[in-house]
Amino acid sequence: MTTAPDIAPDAAPAALEIHDVHKSYGAHRVLDGIDLTVRPGEVTVVLGPSGSGKSTLLRVVNHLEKPESGHVSIGGELIGVRRHGDGLKELSERAILAQRSRIGFVFQNFNLFPHLTVLDNVAAAPVATGKLTRQEARQLAKELLERVGLGERVGAYPRRLSGGQQQRVAIARALALRPGIILFDEPTSALDPELVGEVLAVIKDLASGGTTLVIVTHEIGFAREVADRIVFIDGGKIVEQGPPAEVLDRPRHERTRDFLRKVL
Repeated sequence: MTTAPDIAPDAAPAALEIHDVHKSYGAHRVLDGIDLTVRPGEVTVVLGPSGSGKSTLLRVVNHLEKPESGHVSIGGELIGVRRHGDGLKELSERAILAQRSRIGFVFQNFNLFPHLTVLDNVAAAPVATGKLTRQEARQLAKELLERVGLGERVGAYPRRLSGGQQQRVAIARALALRPGIILFDEPTSALDPELVGEVLAVIKDLASGGTTLVIVTHEIGFAREVADRIVFIDGGKIVEQGPPAEVLDRPRHERTRDFLRKVL
């Protein structure tokens, strides 16, 4: 049984805390004892080879994947579970969905509703969760679409947009719920190279504005520019972490050095 964590009542909660998380698919261990703390307003970039557990880690954060052991908390609140005696008990699906509404998630492949306009894609979640009226949500959606440079495309359907534009809509949609943290799962991997810059520019704007971000990416130059901290994962373990200048320029571990030699 997973033990419930002790949190000092006077301690300021981390934006995100991942404690001793394990996850396997059959005999394959994907996450092997991950410990990570992200402070409010911090931009954390997660690097690692394909299959290292990066995307699974993000999905565990918002409980799209259930860890076999360990726990995740956001703003001091356990995600997906509650304290039950000395252990933890799974929340109802409704309670988990309510928690997810406070965690922004931008996927690789946009996941927009093809039958809805750009405006309605962004406005849908605040209405569905009861956070805003339809009129309030549509006004917020217009403001967010302006912010990501798509104020002129509010009536367009996703099929009429480039991949970069669709991903910017997805970012606006994540912002519409006013989340405490936004997770990005390789947000540029499905884009043509010439469209990558427009999406990264929006993420840089969020980073400079103090939004707490956790970004899985292969864009090393971008990571160097926006990250407060780089986390390098391999084999489901955090191999090392630290400021970009430290991890990217003076990595301590040979596995990190080998990875960077191949991608730089």
